[in-house]
Amino acid sequence: MSNRPPTEATLRRLERASGSLATQAVARMDDELSWFRAMPADRRSWVTLVAQAGIASLVEWCRNPGRPPRLTGDVFGAAPRELVRVVALKQTVDLIRVTVDVLEDHVRTVAEPGDEDALHLAVLQYSREVAFATAHIYASFAENRGAWDARLEALVVDALVRGERSDELSGRAAALGWAKATPVMVLVGATPTGGGDPNTAVRRTARALRCEVLVGVHADQLVVVLGRTDELEAAADRISDEFGEGPVVTGPVVDGLGRAGESAAIALAGLRAARAWVDAPRPVAADALLAERALDGDPLARAALHERVTGPLQAAGGEVLETVRAVLSSGGNLEASARAIFVHPNTVRYRLKRAAEITGLSATDPRGAWTLQVAMALAELDRDRSLWH
Repeated sequence: MSNRPPTEATLRRLERASGSLATQAVARMDDELSWFRAMPADRRSWVTLVAQAGIASLVEWCRNPGRPPRLTGDVFGAAPRELVRVVALKQTVDLIRVTVDVLEDHVRTVAEPGDEDALHLAVLQYSREVAFATAHIYASFAENRGAWDARLEALVVDALVRGERSDELSGRAAALGWAKATPVMVLVGATPTGGGDPNTAVRRTARALRCEVLVGVHADQLVVVLGRTDELEAAADRISDEFGEGPVVTGPVVDGLGRAGESAAIALAGLRAARAWVDAPRPVAADALLAERALDGDPLARAALHERVTGPLQAAGGEVLETVRAVLSSGGNLEASARAIFVHPNTVRYRLKRAAEITGLSATDPRGAWTLQVAMALAELDRDRSLWH
């Protein structure tokens, strides 16, 4: 087989046949590649343009064999950049293979007599060059796409931290591969110090837990938006290991990314107040920090204490509220509480059980007693303010 390039006459014949060869290549793709048949018509037409441009690039390469194929401008430039997004590298290799097969099948009809071997060798060498160049293009695109995704992810997380509620958030997250219907929880804590990218570590752990995740650094805080259909709290426990030192606070689980801003706001309020609970678990739910958040001036926490604690206790009747106050005043001593309100200790136990069922807090538990004390103190302050006004 000769190593000389095809003659100019053969190349001119190949140029004239390029449109027909590209059409035949696309027809064969349709026959052999099921994923290609399922593509929309506009994308299939792009592939036709790329195939025809590839044949033209082959002619140019044969005339200048020392120069590598200029795929970006000459070949892939014939179609929108979106083609690289919707056709995977392996699929592109399949398209190249089919186009080369069609060219090889038509070598004898296209080449001048005696030029068949030279054209056949040129087609094989060019297909190898195209394969290498295609891999380079996809690698470059992956790097650019990675940088773009990182910027988009940072914008989404920043919008959530700022409390933005917009349909655009879901659309931006969908562009990052987020499923809209997934329950969501936001975790916040310190950004880890030392080497390594915290975003990478969080994403690796989230993938291992089959979670969807968005990660961002806001000031010196690491913000993680976690999505999973079940056992979200357990996944958050594991993800918290990737944060830096100090408290990690979880916001409430919300229904979808559109409400993730609510979870983020509550988690951030919890993080600001978490230092007041020195022995808090890690992670700690923002709802477990209602007392600290209320003292820190969080209006959502103050409203939650009234809605979940003092309001239900007042609605349960004076005896339950009186008993809770007595137990808190006695430091949890049931017998002393019973003497103070002139009832049997079992009556105190019954009323405390009723109060715990109503509020989820036990007056004999240190954390429960603390939250009840803060809630009742704030309720008294609010009552005094309403009397003054």
